[in-house]
Amino acid sequence: MHPRAVLRALRRRVATERDRLESRGGRSDVAVFHEFHAPPYGGGNQFLLALKRELERRNVSVETNRVSGGTPACLYNSFNFDFARLRRFARPGICMVHRVDGPVGVYRGFDDGTDRRIVAINDLADTTVLQSRYSLERHAELGLDLHNPTVIHNAVNPSIFFPSAQREPHERLRVITTSWSDNPRKGSDVLTWLDRNLDFDAYEVTFAGQTQMQFDRIRVVGPLPSEPLAELLREHDVFLAPSRDDPCSNALLEGLACGLPAAFLHSGGHPELVGQGGLGFDAPEELPAVLARLREELEQRRSAIRVPSLTDVADRYLELLTA
Repeated sequence: MHPRAVLRALRRRVATERDRLESRGGRSDVAVFHEFHAPPYGGGNQFLLALKRELERRNVSVETNRVSGGTPACLYNSFNFDFARLRRFARPGICMVHRVDGPVGVYRGFDDGTDRRIVAINDLADTTVLQSRYSLERHAELGLDLHNPTVIHNAVNPSIFFPSAQREPHERLRVITTSWSDNPRKGSDVLTWLDRNLDFDAYEVTFAGQTQMQFDRIRVVGPLPSEPLAELLREHDVFLAPSRDDPCSNALLEGLACGLPAAFLHSGGHPELVGQGGLGFDAPEELPAVLARLREELEQRRSAIRVPSLTDVADRYLELLTA
């Protein structure tokens, strides 16, 4: 190991021990282990920010990346935190809930050992939260055994992501898709096909987020913080969800919450999130017909949108954390 890496690891261990000793006499209602980032960032981060705010709105005290001596419960997120630090803070008697993503190797398209690391740290968990029925079944198919699994979908912040009060019809159907990740499995093949083949006299397509692709006719907007992203979503008519093996796409939930029926790839958790609030496709060539039908059924599909409420999702997490 490089000397600088050794020094960084030593500093982390020293900081962990210092924080652990200092927190012995403290108490919070819940601890959350996650490497939080200010938006724009990935979907798991977006969800946990919303969940943390909702818990704090209820006067539930939340500490992050430490478990004080009197704290009775801990929620730790997938693999997005310091594993060694969590193990040092964990102790008998704490209710441990592990929120699991993925399978990570499936939606990334390659196996770098992350799922095995997740299973290893899952040995601390009393309960495991999977984000969709798809994710639960896919883990089981791969032989990735998790402690007491249950399914709770993600939810979005309703004070940011909400439908427009008035909907004016657009001459060209406005389609939007968003992604923080530039992984090609987020739908680059679908977008490339649309850029080359869609009738842009009838449709507008906007991509917001990070991408390595170059488009001729699709409008590209860089990553946006939550509030301007929600405003941009509400300016559109349909959300396009082209990603593969996405367990519970926060981008899709944000689009639905802003009142946009979805055109979604039959993959991952998309079908169970959308229900009757959109139409699915299996290949890019099907999209013109899907979009044409959504144009005709826009109000019907909009009225069929059902997104998990943040209050209900927070209730379910609290039930597990106070069991």
